[in-house]
Amino acid sequence: MKAVRIHTYGGLDVLSYEDAPRPQIAEDEILVRVCAAGVNPVDWKIREGYLAGMLNHSLPLILGWDVSGEVVEVGAAVSEFKVGDAVYARPDINRDGAYAEFIAIKAAEVAFKPSSLNHIQAAAVPLAGLTAWKSLFDAANLQAGQRVLIHAASGGVGSYAVQLAGWKGAEAIGTASARNLDFLRELGVKEAIDYQAVRFEEVVRDVDVVFDTIGGDVQERSWQVLKPGGVLVSVITPPPAEIAAQHNCRGEYVFIQPDAAQLTEIAQLIDAGYVKPMVETVLPLADVRQAHQLSQSHRARGKIVLQVLD
Repeated sequence: MKAVRIHTYGGLDVLSYEDAPRPQIAEDEILVRVCAAGVNPVDWKIREGYLAGMLNHSLPLILGWDVSGEVVEVGAAVSEFKVGDAVYARPDINRDGAYAEFIAIKAAEVAFKPSSLNHIQAAAVPLAGLTAWKSLFDAANLQAGQRVLIHAASGGVGSYAVQLAGWKGAEAIGTASARNLDFLRELGVKEAIDYQAVRFEEVVRDVDVVFDTIGGDVQERSWQVLKPGGVLVSVITPPPAEIAAQHNCRGEYVFIQPDAAQLTEIAQLIDAGYVKPMVETVLPLADVRQAHQLSQSHRARGKIVLQVLD
């Protein structure tokens, strides 16, 4: 099969579009013909070696852990899927990913694709959708009537967070660049903040939840906008417990794992019209270097997707 692999960690030049062995499946797995693969920041962070000590990878490695496709083979112990099913998943990040024509995935990590989406749209959902869901609902326990500040709200994860907050009945405030403010309003934010023109901590007060997708200085400044008892959830760096205690708040760090049950819930919300994926850029698999370059620029609105099959 054709795949994009890395044989060493490094820059864009280590991404190699090449022939690779078609994966074999175990009895609890399915083989999926990949129609599309989502691109996420974790992909280039792994490519550059930032997570080498955290994950159980061996090289060469196929990147990409957002997939939508069709089942072409089913393991002997699998009963919930059959050949021809349209599925999507955020598979185990410790294994070869979806920048390839085929991927082997444990059946327990797979959900049926939202019926209202094509494969390119569906490939933009799993990792970012699960990250937003787990951060807002599992970690922060966001409730109707609460206020949440979402950083980088026009990005892949942020755009889902805005929509999920709205579905829950919470009030979303979002930060973005000036060109994306109208986009945030279309998504449903109550207040859109141009982070380049305004320091968010000067205009935002007493929120129940901060969703941090940036880290660093942004995380440090975010404590100021939380009400006592509030929650700062980060997907970048764990919030220091001592800083949280100083502000009488709670800090949570989220690094998602596969979750087919929550993907099923998200699919139901998508098919009901509450949530929709925002795909800005679609590129062929062979143009993966361009996709990574765009992701690393932090200028992408919504998601970047690699089309594997026509």
